[in-house]
Amino acid sequence: MQDELGRKQFFVTPAHPCSYLPARQANTLFLDPRETIHPGSYQALTEQGFRRSGSHLYRPHCKTCQACIPARVPVESFVPKRRQRRVQSRNADLSIKTEAASYSRRYYDLYADYISARHRGGDMFPPSIDQFRSFLLSQWSDTVFVCTYLDNKLLSVAVTDRQQRGISAIYTFFDPNEGRRSLGVFSILTQIEMCRTQGLPYLYLGYWIRDSDKMRYKTDYRPVELFVKGTWVTFK
Repeated sequence: MQDELGRKQFFVTPAHPCSYLPARQANTLFLDPRETIHPGSYQALTEQGFRRSGSHLYRPHCKTCQACIPARVPVESFVPKRRQRRVQSRNADLSIKTEAASYSRRYYDLYADYISARHRGGDMFPPSIDQFRSFLLSQWSDTVFVCTYLDNKLLSVAVTDRQQRGISAIYTFFDPNEGRRSLGVFSILTQIEMCRTQGLPYLYLGYWIRDSDKMRYKTDYRPVELFVKGTWVTFK
C-alpha cells in the first residue's frame, strides 16, 4: 500500500478554515486529479486513510493537528448495541433499495431539505445541484445509492462506494422531519449488513474526530478500528 502512495502524485492545499473544529486552520492532501484511479488503487488509498469527495481522493494533512482519525468497522466482529437494535426495530416498516448513483430531482430535493435543516450554518449551505453532483458523484467509482422508503416515499439515501475489501460510507442524507427514526444510524447498520452479505470485511466510515459533535459518533459501532500512526488499531 505504501508503494501505491509512492507511485502517485499528490498536492497539499494552502491552509484553510477547518470544517470541523472552530478557529483552526487545516491542510488537505489530494491525489493529483490527472492520476488514473482503478479499483486496486482506490482500495489501497482507502486503507491509508483517504476518502472520496466527488472524483477527488483526499486526506487531512495538518502539521500541528492529528484530530481526524480514519475509522472502519470490522463487520464480522460487530455486535449492535441495544440502542442500535431499537433503531432497527423502529424502522422495520421501511424497504431498502440499492439504486444507481445519479442526479434526479427526488434525490436532490431530499438532499437540499437535509442540508438546509441540518447544516444551515456550515460550508455546504446553501445546497445546489452543482454541489450535489460534484460532491456525491464520480465517473470512476463503483457508487450506489442505498435508499430507504416508507411505501413510495423516499426517506434516506446513503451514498455508498463498493470496493474490493469493503464498502465506503461516503455520505448520508435523509428526511429531517423523521428524526425519531434515527435514519443516519439505520443507514450505517444497513451498510454493515451489506458488507456481510457481500463477503466484504470492512465498512469505512471516514474520520472520527473526538472534539466534533458531528464526527464523534463513529466510535459508537464497536469494535471499531482507528488508523493511528499508519496502523489500524482495534478499539472494543
